Amino acid sequence: MSKIVIVGAGYAGVMAAAHLDRAGIPFTVVNNHDYHYFTTLLHEAAGGRGPAENYQVPIKEVLRKDTSELVIDEITGVDREKKVVKGKAGEYAYDYLIYSLGWISEYFGIKGLKENSMSITNLDSAVQIRQHIENEFKAYTQDHDPRHLRIALGGAGLTGIELMGELVDYIPTLCASLGISYNDVDMQCIEAMPTILPMVAEHLRPYVFETLTKKGARLRTGTKIMEVTPGVVHLDGGEKVEAGTIVWTGGVRANPLLADSGFTVDRRGKAKVNSFLQSTDDDHIFIAGDSAWAEDENGKPYPPTAQVAEQMGACVAHNLAALLAGKPMKNFKASLKGTLCSLGAEVGVGDAFGIPIKGATAGLMKEGSKIKYLWELGGVRLAGDRGKNVMQL
Repeated sequence: MSKIVIVGAGYAGVMAAAHLDRAGIPFTVVNNHDYHYFTTLLHEAAGGRGPAENYQVPIKEVLRKDTSELVIDEITGVDREKKVVKGKAGEYAYDYLIYSLGWISEYFGIKGLKENSMSITNLDSAVQIRQHIENEFKAYTQDHDPRHLRIALGGAGLTGIELMGELVDYIPTLCASLGISYNDVDMQCIEAMPTILPMVAEHLRPYVFETLTKKGARLRTGTKIMEVTPGVVHLDGGEKVEAGTIVWTGGVRANPLLADSGFTVDRRGKAKVNSFLQSTDDDHIFIAGDSAWAEDENGKPYPPTAQVAEQMGACVAHNLAALLAGKPMKNFKASLKGTLCSLGAEVGVGDAFGIPIKGATAGLMKEGSKIKYLWELGGVRLAGDRGKNVMQL
């Protein structure tokens, strides 16, 4: 029987595992945690909406068959010649590999940015950001240094705007609990491009500006970060923003293990795949999610979104099962259902099936997408049990 190994339990990896599990096909999934976390909701955990446990699902709740094995380890490399995945705790031989380790932050060569900022890269980092903000505000009550109350977010894409939406809802409550005037808080979102949310229809962006600025946010477009030193963001033109909290949300790239392992990669480190999501360098390796350099029939790269990653995971599982059974594999074609951006707990903006939406309608659809994902992952069992925790936030 062929040995199947899945590395990474993000949206693509865990969806592939769920489908193989249902099919009763034996495999081993190697992940650095015993849980799968909701990457698209990490801004909620960072912004104080709910406890960390509400943004994760134990992997063993997804995998129900005895033929499905979970190993906790951190992957350090892939030896394609020996067909071995290397981890800090051991090595894992495979006949077929599903690679879905996801992404890391992209700092675009900005001096000091990586060393002097925080990023939402996983659930632990999201919780650390929330705790850091709380500690900074508590420190203000002792020395009244205004820098403690200044939050600088780099990047006005989806993550940056959603995090700001959470903060403008949460910070007033935090201030009230500590006896701090909300008027003394300065929350800035700094974006080098002339606009925010490039993935959202242009005519909806003024609504985002209005919603967030009315709640106290500052959205600064056309403002380039040149360097970051401890506690200071240096902007083009010489301006300095001294902030107790600096968070970078401005870009991502694929895990460097792909390039280090000799795969053909694009400028963001994604590995080239064929229409079946097999590596063009090795047809025994399937690559999915943010690790995959996949293009549609017109040669346009698929966007690095959770919905695409989920669909890739399901497709990889189907194709691997077909390959093992000697049946034809299917070409991957993503079904893009739209993009939703929350602006706090109640409202949002985006599009659904090509129709622009905003306000409470978008907010409700964003909430509904959480249950939909849990249903696809584990049916009524997960959608019912875990969905209650997610939807009550």
